[in-house]
Amino acid sequence: MIRICIVGDIGSGKSYVAKQFGYPVFNADEIVKKIYKKNRKCFKKLKKIFPKYIKFFPIKKVELLQVIIANNNNIKKINKVVHPTVKEEMNKFIKKNSKSKIIILDIPLLLENKINKKKDILVYIEAKRSEVYKRLKKRKNFNFKVYKKLKKLQLPLELKKSKSDYIIKNNYKSNFTKKNVKIVLKEII
Repeated sequence: MIRICIVGDIGSGKSYVAKQFGYPVFNADEIVKKIYKKNRKCFKKLKKIFPKYIKFFPIKKVELLQVIIANNNNIKKINKVVHPTVKEEMNKFIKKNSKSKIIILDIPLLLENKINKKKDILVYIEAKRSEVYKRLKKRKNFNFKVYKKLKKLQLPLELKKSKSDYIIKNNYKSNFTKKNVKIVLKEII
């Protein structure tokens, strides 16, 4: 099984590009959303750590934003609770798709959390910073303070790019991006 790992900046279009490969995709962001909505165990742990902010199940995004804004270390505390469950879900996904020729791992902090394996193929999604900001501002509940704190968790983009096996430019025009994905996929296979 070939593991293709998608890396890049927040808002660069990693999830969109991951889907274009046409193989099973593990989307860590979607799993995190499910954890906040359905995982009572994580809720209880987070409520215990942040009783002032997290009061009711399911956890609301607004509450999490308040936690993150309140203190720079809170993101790390949240990650300590949530990441083990994400990793567990990733392992289930890999097992479930073990017969697939290729799987795609769309995990924003893949390199930072050392989740990738030596044989993984890293694909860096490159997008113009001005386009990224435009897209992020359109997101519901976008908060620039939270964005800056999340950026601090990430490795520098140039380092991610240099560690990658392939670079796909995303100009947010679907035909252009799909064409680039096909070229990369052809080279990998």
